[in-house]
Amino acid sequence: MLRIHFTAEDLTRVRFAPRPSPLPELHAALMMLGAPHEGLLFGGWRSRLLRALPGAAEPLAELVPGGAAPYFLDVLGETREEGFALIREARPEFVRSELARVYAGGGRVPPWVRALHDGEAGAWRTLDRAQRAAYEAVLAPVWPLVQDLHRAEFTRHALTAAERGLAAALKAVAPGSRLRDGVWECPGAPREVRLDGRGLVLLPTFHWRGGPLVQDLPGRPAVLTYPAGAGLPPVPGTAAPAEALAAVLGRTRTELLYALDDGRTTTDLARRLGVSNATASAHAAALRAAGLITTTRTGRSVHHARTALGTLLAAP
Repeated sequence: MLRIHFTAEDLTRVRFAPRPSPLPELHAALMMLGAPHEGLLFGGWRSRLLRALPGAAEPLAELVPGGAAPYFLDVLGETREEGFALIREARPEFVRSELARVYAGGGRVPPWVRALHDGEAGAWRTLDRAQRAAYEAVLAPVWPLVQDLHRAEFTRHALTAAERGLAAALKAVAPGSRLRDGVWECPGAPREVRLDGRGLVLLPTFHWRGGPLVQDLPGRPAVLTYPAGAGLPPVPGTAAPAEALAAVLGRTRTELLYALDDGRTTTDLARRLGVSNATASAHAAALRAAGLITTTRTGRSVHHARTALGTLLAAP
């Protein structure tokens, strides 16, 4: 059982990652590539990607000789370049200790890993090239779809938290979990994580099908990466823009959110959506309760506008 201990301060610092993060998503996909289970569901996807992976990506496998990656790879970042820059900022002693940990079981250490242990610039370039090559083969073809899926998951989380509270939102993130007496208990490998005021970031992944993964590094918010989506890896061309949002919000509410590129009255929205004023007002109320729009009254007119969260979700 994974047990995450919250202080009162931590409960105010739980947040959902506003955008997908390329490197955690890439690492989740690579973990699934090496997983021996779920061959029936993932076999075709795994075979296709293994054929597509270029030789330049092979060093990444050498960083996980026993199936456990070094913790200095646990970073976020909204682009691959930003993520790699965060990896590169890791303290040299942290990099050395983590490489020593993952190779503690013995076995031949590749020369480039020894060079990385010694902090040589050429080894960092090798790692950069490997991540870039893997990203282009694995994630780049499906990244727009991952963004759509993340936006829908963000909306689902926001609606659950707004309507039912944090405990319900956490349970939706990890089915079978519960928040009790300041401790979130989740099915998974036994582990105790104490936040101690650092807060927690919730990050969905659409490639990993195992249990929640926790990044728990000193001085940083803890990050819980959890499997989300339909249960199969994203495939190019399987979803059109806004379809993922519509699956969560419903098509009319999604259209209403997209219609608010400028502030509009209830009558304007009803005319644009082809519904009655009462229907438009009811859908606007639901989006307002989730923090996606604001409503103000000027005389007899009621004006609606997207909030920053609503604008983020409606971004192309």
